[in-house]
Amino acid sequence: MCSSDLRFSQKAGMDFFYTPDVGPLMFAGLTFASFVTAFIGVFTGTAGGVILLAIMATVMSPAALIPVHTVIQLGSGVTRTMIMWRWVMTWTLLPFIVGAALGAAAGAKVFVSLPGAVLQVILAVFILVVTWMPKLGRIGARGGRFLALGFVATFVGVFVSATGTLVAPFVASASPDRRNHAATLGALMTFVHIAKMAAFGVIGFSIWNYAWLMAAMIITGAAGNWVGEVALEKISEQRFRLILQLVLTLLCLNLLWTAATGKAWL
Repeated sequence: MCSSDLRFSQKAGMDFFYTPDVGPLMFAGLTFASFVTAFIGVFTGTAGGVILLAIMATVMSPAALIPVHTVIQLGSGVTRTMIMWRWVMTWTLLPFIVGAALGAAAGAKVFVSLPGAVLQVILAVFILVVTWMPKLGRIGARGGRFLALGFVATFVGVFVSATGTLVAPFVASASPDRRNHAATLGALMTFVHIAKMAAFGVIGFSIWNYAWLMAAMIITGAAGNWVGEVALEKISEQRFRLILQLVLTLLCLNLLWTAATGKAWL
């Protein structure tokens, strides 16, 4: 079989449920990945969105990756908030929403002028400091702190999509309980994803060719959120905090490695 015939035969098995360049095995794999990463996101307090983004980046076109990931993470955030709404720290919401709206409106003029490696180093060092020196995450008035956090998370998120790692240590610093952390992080990231969708005008984009895939991944993500919430009830507060710190540190080390080498090892 010649190379052109091989390419055609490979393409013929794609477009499962009308999803561009996605065959049945890939469709099933991505929906399972959504379940696993949603569980990880609740149980560890962060990282689920970053891991899912890394998996999707290996099989999806760059043009569709961030919008599709945003919609899926929005669905995950909504379902997590619905499941754990009693634990949401409501005082964080209004300032964060205002900051998120401003971040989405600000655009990319300053951001795109920074080399990607420089931005990765800044984010990694910043997150490491806040993670291992949690009192720094409580500096300043709490309303102003979360307004600024909403702005930065949304502004950066338009371009890198998964900014839960940035938000997580601040939520952890403000949370008296691990369930407060998981629920509030889900609620805040929901507003980040809504603002991002408005910022890059997702409606009308070819993203809707991925509607079936997004629907399936949102459903399995909701299941992962539920299983994660059950598991969270069985873990001690001290162990949860340690897992969160270790996972955030691992993600930041990956950012630093990527900045230095241009290749991620996660």
